[in-house]
Amino acid sequence: MTTERIVRIVAGIFILLSLSLGVEGSPLFHHQNWLWFTAFVGFNLLQSGFTQFCPLEMILKKLGVKSSCQQ
Repeated sequence: MTTERIVRIVAGIFILLSLSLGVEGSPLFHHQNWLWFTAFVGFNLLQSGFTQFCPLEMILKKLGVKSSCQQ
């Protein structure tokens, strides 16, 4: 699995989890402030698309996970 796929999977999990914790109709609802985490993940995805800077991708590369261009 490549760093790009892992980043997308983790971002998707974080978004779905924070939405389920922040939306009142959810059975896992905790508090509306979880929606700020959803916004943070979305903003990070947006800025990484423009700047190519992603902290999770840097961590994965240090752990030895290859990117799609290295395979």
